[in-house]
Amino acid sequence: MEIPKGKLIAIGGNEDKGTESEPDYAQKSNLHFFELQILSRIVHELPHGKDSRIEVVTSASSIPKEVGQNYLHAFSKLGCNNIGILDIRSREDAQKNEVIQRINKCDGIMFSGGNQLRLTAIFGGTEFLELVQQRYSNENFIVAGTSAGAMAMSNTMIYQGSSSGALIKGEVKITTGLGFIKNVIIDSHFDKRGRFGRLAQAVASNPACIGIGLGEDTGVYISDGNHLEAIGSGLVVVVDGHNIRHSNIADQQEGTPISIENLIVHVMTKGDCYEINQRKFTPDQLSIRSSS
Repeated sequence: MEIPKGKLIAIGGNEDKGTESEPDYAQKSNLHFFELQILSRIVHELPHGKDSRIEVVTSASSIPKEVGQNYLHAFSKLGCNNIGILDIRSREDAQKNEVIQRINKCDGIMFSGGNQLRLTAIFGGTEFLELVQQRYSNENFIVAGTSAGAMAMSNTMIYQGSSSGALIKGEVKITTGLGFIKNVIIDSHFDKRGRFGRLAQAVASNPACIGIGLGEDTGVYISDGNHLEAIGSGLVVVVDGHNIRHSNIADQQEGTPISIENLIVHVMTKGDCYEINQRKFTPDQLSIRSSS
């Protein structure tokens, strides 16, 4: 399998305004740029630093203009002013020559939060997505995403599932994502919305996949399509289903609880690393040295 030359940065989200709401979880009233630290990591990884061209895709959001303006403001705080906003609302728009040229010329792309199903419905099978995938595979190209934009990165994507019914068979809905990385399932707003159960069900249904639960103000930096580093202030939860000994998910009727034996869970904080293919956790060496 070819190792991608590009990097993925998946962020757990914090901007609830403009994203899909979930019952029992209050939406915040303001769009906060929690990512300032994480955005600076994106800028650091770009080939031309602050002068790099970044295209922010706001297609997932229900308030694309406000979200776009907030990203322009946030990046400007970091000294980055070469930022474009692509609010693509249809498959036809995604394949316009002007859009394709902008993707050809940029150094990185960032998908905003919102509804991840909008991303796959608009971009799946288009020249736009093929071009981004090619550039990620063959160049030092950054693909970043927050919330829905993070969840859509893998080839296996959760698109629906309430937290309260997450371990009830049929409550978690899965489809094909944008396909930048295989054998991974990413969930966002992980701790604040209590989403462990739905990621556990997703992994039990797809035990070849590693589940990655991203807390708010938190993300992962993935290089070589394999090496994962936790970034930001919160927690990253890794759920490994490779060693599941028993699961009744195939035999249970829809609407009944499921059981899973021997699901392996790792909890990561900033600087901790995980090799996806080898399923190996490595603690942050700096924190080990500072505490000793």
